[in-house]
This record gives sequence, structure tokens and C-alpha cells, in this order.
Amino acid sequence: MAEGCRLMAARRQHDPDPDITMSEALFYHLERQPLERVLPSLVERTLERGWRATVQVGSEERLEALDTLLWTYREESFLPHGTRRDGNPGLQPVYLTTSEENPNGSHVRFLVDGAEAGDLAGYQRVVYLFDGRDEAAVAKAREQWKAAKAAGLEATYWQQSPEGRWEKKA
Repeated sequence: MAEGCRLMAARRQHDPDPDITMSEALFYHLERQPLERVLPSLVERTLERGWRATVQVGSEERLEALDTLLWTYREESFLPHGTRRDGNPGLQPVYLTTSEENPNGSHVRFLVDGAEAGDLAGYQRVVYLFDGRDEAAVAKAREQWKAAKAAGLEATYWQQSPEGRWEKKA
């Protein structure tokens, strides 16, 4: 992440077009609900805005689990998405991956399981989701937060209230 933010900051200094640099970094501290409950609603909101998304995960096992989840997370609905094995990534509104690729022209990149993305230029948002009960995940998120701030990004930190609502903490 630190390298990605450095690359982005360097590009920002040399590229006068503000539309190709990311404007926001959002950090979601998961404590009351697991990733499997939070990610689908955030992806739904992304699609409602007409944006495409890439979800980058830390392992093939997590990718497989999220692939199944997005088809079945709600009885009356699903989130259209694909992976490398599905082919035609440019047609997918949501693309799941373990790598830094962006074959569907995403506007938003979700990073879970401490996934690292290199160059984040071109995204309107990057969303970090981390498990607040995992000390290593919290430490990683702090490192990513510092790198995002050092790169001059507008970073916000969200935590769930006891009632389950998201509250902006920073």
C-alpha cells in the first residue's frame, strides 16, 4: 500500500488531470458484523451510483467464498459479478481478484484481508475493510491509513456503533 500511495502521489504531482487520481480512501473497521454482511451492502451502493467495482482479496479461498456469497447473500437478490475464470472481465460490473488488475474499468476498489494494491490512480474510491478483532489486521490498516494520508488522500475512518450503524470517527 505504501508503494501504491507513493506512486499515486508522484502521478498527482506530474499529472494535472484530477479525474485520474483517487479522491477518497475509506476505512471500515468491522467489529459488529463480519465482512460477509458488510461487503454486499457497500457493493450494492457502489452499483447504485453507476460505478464499477473490483474486490481484491488476500487468497483464492476468500475469493471462492465471496464469489458464492455475492450470488446467494440474499434470497431475493444477487450481485452480478465475475472472476478471471468467468471470462469477459470488461463486462463485469463487479470483478473479484487476488491481484492488482482492473480489467473492468472499476471506479471503486475494495481491499479485504490486508490485500495490497499498487497503483490506485484512476479510482474514485478505495475502500479498506478490516476485522477489528484481529490485531494484525488493525495494525495493517493503521499502516495503510498513514500511507494514504502521506499521499495526500482524503481518508475517512468508519466504525460501527453498538446499534450497528456506521459512524464517521475520523
